[in-house]
Amino acid sequence: MPDLTDFTLVSTVTALLAIAIGVVLPAYAMGRAISSAMDALSRQPEAERAITRTLFIGLAMIESLAIYVLVIVLIVLFRNPLLEYVLK
Repeated sequence: MPDLTDFTLVSTVTALLAIAIGVVLPAYAMGRAISSAMDALSRQPEAERAITRTLFIGLAMIESLAIYVLVIVLIVLFRNPLLEYVLK
């Protein structure tokens, strides 16, 4: 059986980088969305319901991207599809 230490290390570091990028970018997008919504609310307070509803839908879509990244990274970490090729 080959030594899998390097492969496991590279796989883990790559997964950590992916989760870091996959969390930072949606967080940045959420911050921009909330900032824009607050700006819109300060300019048009009478449109509060429409702005809030659109904001929540947008935040849910952004958060779904972060959850998707988390699921993919967990799959790579705990059931690495490349591991079977290394073992051959």
